[in-house]
Amino acid sequence: MPDLSQQTIDRLVDAASEVRGRAHAPYSSFTVGAAIIDAGGRVHVGCNVENASYGLSVCAERHAVAAAVSAGGECIEGLAVVTDTSPPASPCGACRQVLVEFGDFPVILANPEGERIVTSVGSLLPDAFTPESLVKGQE
Repeated sequence: MPDLSQQTIDRLVDAASEVRGRAHAPYSSFTVGAAIIDAGGRVHVGCNVENASYGLSVCAERHAVAAAVSAGGECIEGLAVVTDTSPPASPCGACRQVLVEFGDFPVILANPEGERIVTSVGSLLPDAFTPESLVKGQE
């Protein structure tokens, strides 16, 4: 798992905080921003976008993954997620499953008050169903 410098963590939290302000959350008022850094040092952001048909809402983390993949940044080195809760909120189960598709990397959970929790995809989703699980089933 890659290590992130304090400078990189700050950069990700700042980017996630900024994009959080663009979230579309008229139903829950629960705004989330996410920022991913790829192996090339590029930062890709996403925010939650709610829909009146709740199942069509998109979480910030999956939005950021889609932005990274669309830009060619499939090798994810780290993720920051910023919410307005204390302690900072963790990604939902669906987002955890999407994240594990791209490996085990640091995840920083933060809020505007400066609280930060540093964890990892592997810690958030132990014993995950991964791409390797499919290969094992085909042997």
